[in-house]
Amino acid sequence: MDVIFHEDFFTMSMRLILALILSGVIGFEREINNHAAGFRTHILVGVSSTLLMLMSLYGFESYMEAHSGYVNFDPARIPSYVVSGIGFLGAGTIIVNGMTVKGLTTAASIWAVAGLGLVVGIGMYDIAILTTIIILLSLVLLNKLEHRMSKQRNIVSLMISIRDINAIEDVLKKCHQHDMQIKSFNVTTDENEDPTVYTDIQVGKAVTLTQLITSLAKMEDVSHVEEK
Repeated sequence: MDVIFHEDFFTMSMRLILALILSGVIGFEREINNHAAGFRTHILVGVSSTLLMLMSLYGFESYMEAHSGYVNFDPARIPSYVVSGIGFLGAGTIIVNGMTVKGLTTAASIWAVAGLGLVVGIGMYDIAILTTIIILLSLVLLNKLEHRMSKQRNIVSLMISIRDINAIEDVLKKCHQHDMQIKSFNVTTDENEDPTVYTDIQVGKAVTLTQLITSLAKMEDVSHVEEK
């Protein structure tokens, strides 16, 4: 039993549990906002990073003691690969569609959680907790600030269902005709449903949003228009 529950077992267990809690809190915020990488992904990244840091700190102790006069070991070597290697997972959450890029914040949160795991693994609990608080405040409060700023700039989100995918160009022309600037644009297609256009537009002074929605709804190939 001493081989399994050695003197460092409690320390390592507490660090893994703390990494689970801190990364899980950040992942939960992503989960409730329906982002690509949510609760489970952030926990896996945070706990795995902690595990690799613990392996770097404690995994080679017996080997180092047996060859103390012959081997030099850098405990930061394995964690450095975590920092550089986590990029592939973050890249998987980034979606580029024309001029619109989505998922950058989630990719950054995954990278941050990997860093949290490494910090917890090395035992810097106070810094890990403070960093988690800062990340959560950034994700929650700044997101609300962005929405408030968007409203001040008269930026609204529309969901437009169209009967024909070729009608997208006509929809965009109609927006420009009504003095609307398109900030982002995304199209989803489903075999059983009409194609749907999701767009963020900046409402101009000459035409109201109600007038634009009414004008779009009257188009032949548009089946439904609503503000998100």
